[in-house]
Amino acid sequence: MSTMARPQVEVTGGVDTHQDTHTAAALDSAGRTLATAQFPATTAGYAALPAWLTGFGRLVLVGVEGTGVYGAGLARYLRRRGIDLVGRGRTHRPGPEPGLPSPCP
Repeated sequence: MSTMARPQVEVTGGVDTHQDTHTAAALDSAGRTLATAQFPATTAGYAALPAWLTGFGRLVLVGVEGTGVYGAGLARYLRRRGIDLVGRGRTHRPGPEPGLPSPCP
């Protein structure tokens, strides 16, 4: 009996950052929401978030809103672990945060 390998889902994470918590969404390659969850804005929460995302498949990218304010710690944490990242500061400021690629061309 042969077993065919199932293709691994490519997962993109999106994170809305706040002072005390970060809300994350896991999306498949078609942009469908797989799940959402909330994590504390602490080192333990930073570690739990990518672990949760990889539970859905291969993590390819994480978008973080608020990388200049509440999401700065999370962005640093993810970047130091080699996770591909795009980020935006507050929505009324033009351009990407320094050191992060812009999610818009």
